[in-house]
Amino acid sequence: MPMGAAAEYRPRFGATVTESGIRFAAWSGAAERMWVSIFGADSRAETDRLELQRESEGVFALSVPGLGEGTRYGFRADGRWAPNEGLWFDPDKLLVDPYAASIDRAYRYDGRLAAPRGQGRDTAQLMPKAVATTLQVVPPAAPIFRPSGLIYEVPVRAFSMAHPGVPKKLRGTLRALAEPAVIEHLLKLGVSAVELMPVTATMDERHLPRLGLTNAWGYNPVTFMALDPRLAPGGMADLRETTAALHAAGIGVILDLVFNHTAESDELGPTLSLRGLDNRAYYREAIADPGRYANDTGTGNTLACDHPVAGKLILDSLRHFVVHGGVDGFRFDLAPVLGRVGGEFTADAPLLQAMRADAIISDRILIAEPWDIGHNGYRLGGFPQKFLEWNDRYRDDVRRFWRGDRGMVGALATRLAGSSDTFGSGTQTRTVNFVAAHDGMTLADIVRYERKHNEANGEHNHDGHNENFSWNNGVEGESGDREIAAERDRDIRALLATLFASRGAIMLTAGDEFGRTQRGNNNAYAQDNELTWLDWAHRDVALEDFVAALGRLRREVPALAQLDFLRGATVDGSQVLDVEWLTEAGRPMGDANWHEPDRHRLAMLLGNGDVAGGRLAVMINGTRRETNFALPARKAFDWLSAMSEPKPSGGRFVVPARSVAFAIERPAADSQGDQP
Repeated sequence: MPMGAAAEYRPRFGATVTESGIRFAAWSGAAERMWVSIFGADSRAETDRLELQRESEGVFALSVPGLGEGTRYGFRADGRWAPNEGLWFDPDKLLVDPYAASIDRAYRYDGRLAAPRGQGRDTAQLMPKAVATTLQVVPPAAPIFRPSGLIYEVPVRAFSMAHPGVPKKLRGTLRALAEPAVIEHLLKLGVSAVELMPVTATMDERHLPRLGLTNAWGYNPVTFMALDPRLAPGGMADLRETTAALHAAGIGVILDLVFNHTAESDELGPTLSLRGLDNRAYYREAIADPGRYANDTGTGNTLACDHPVAGKLILDSLRHFVVHGGVDGFRFDLAPVLGRVGGEFTADAPLLQAMRADAIISDRILIAEPWDIGHNGYRLGGFPQKFLEWNDRYRDDVRRFWRGDRGMVGALATRLAGSSDTFGSGTQTRTVNFVAAHDGMTLADIVRYERKHNEANGEHNHDGHNENFSWNNGVEGESGDREIAAERDRDIRALLATLFASRGAIMLTAGDEFGRTQRGNNNAYAQDNELTWLDWAHRDVALEDFVAALGRLRREVPALAQLDFLRGATVDGSQVLDVEWLTEAGRPMGDANWHEPDRHRLAMLLGNGDVAGGRLAVMINGTRRETNFALPARKAFDWLSAMSEPKPSGGRFVVPARSVAFAIERPAADSQGDQP
């Protein structure tokens, strides 16, 4: 963020506290009248209702003297009530300011919030109130995270609810992440940045209360700037100070944000904010059925990101978190929605271009989840060059290789090398590689369950993905068989080692480093309980130590921190190639080898293995028997094991069944470092 950019950030809307009072401003292109309702300190009694004055370009505003910091308020709007035409004006609905930086309590679903005009009561008692707030500005600083690092995906509440090193009063909150025990764990793993699953205020989907469930993930926002009081009772200060503590440890902060829909849902959903202010401006209509919502998200509505005012709200929200939170970047849920113009995705969409050009946002890390369920919604590799992208092809191909599917060795090599088939329009990869994420099975469950087990979600196991490319090693679910347990442990380690050996950014979901399970539930969004809370007391410390060793290797080997696609080119003018693909016999992979349907062995030799000119060998044995791997010798170098006590091997390694082994070239003890 350039110097001075933060000072220039002045949102036009919301509640601006001045020396003399507060200026309230909101936008609506269709409302006939608007008001601001002022509430007492307990937020129950509406102490005043003042009409906003119409200004130009749909702006309604009013300066109210005598009000100050901490004032609780909400908006009301009136106009035509014609839902079949997309008009939902109802002055009995208290509306949360879309620019609210703070709310006084969490959102709670109530069916009365969806009552038609004239058939329900005033909703003020059901709604949180926005709180007028003056926020501290964080000094500008460049992002810590670099696009080859390790991203650690964190569900903020579930992460620390059972953490013994976090004080009880902080468990389940943002501030838990600033605790020494947590930072020590992140540093042990070599985490480059935490990616916080949504921390903005969210509301439960309307079907959850009757099931006795709550939204545990937070992908159902109402407003885009206010943090959820349950996760951040101290508001933006909690995010700002937690980010500062992580930055002091060299760890970046990425926010997972939802700009594709809101909790107002479909035509049966509650009226909370945008719907009541100007429904037709903020939400896209179904092309074939005007008056009904487009549903490219599967949640009932779709934000109209191509509308100038909706786009401004999104940009202002991003600026808000950089200027006042100091965060390093953002991950965008169902990101094609942000690039839809007239319903069709384009990489040249005004909003995507504005993110890349904005003085405050342009140097931040931007990560797209490159799919939604709308028309042509799968856009992997289709975002502009600035964006990194979640790579589900990586996830699926790596899982299929280790499951034992036939003909996968070529696909595995492509994923290891940065997925040039997907991101090859540039010289560097933009992939975010992962084998498991919050959405889907945990890493441990991938090798324990062939099928999803989502019965606890109350939808008769119909929700969640049906194809997980998972396997159970002979028994579905938990097993007391030691041999099966050992096989599962080998498989988990193989998946992890493959991930850490891959070119591009890599992502690990919190708890997968020590074997967390959700008992086969691959859609645990509604499980705010022990099913998703990380079990720190019973974690697999040996597995955790293995991941820490992988993290050290990735940090120490230059080739694993580079982003250029691996193409078999020479490194820095030497005779060493950036990559060589070898059989277990140490011979180059030929066409026949690549097309062997039952080939499950491969060696990848990377140039730039260390600063002394050595190479790194990644030996992959996907078979169920140990295999001898031979590595090509070079004058003046010895091959040493890279993950255990180093000792010369003569270029031959025994790689156990279903495992990945690493070896590194180092100058021979009796040489002067002669190069070929």
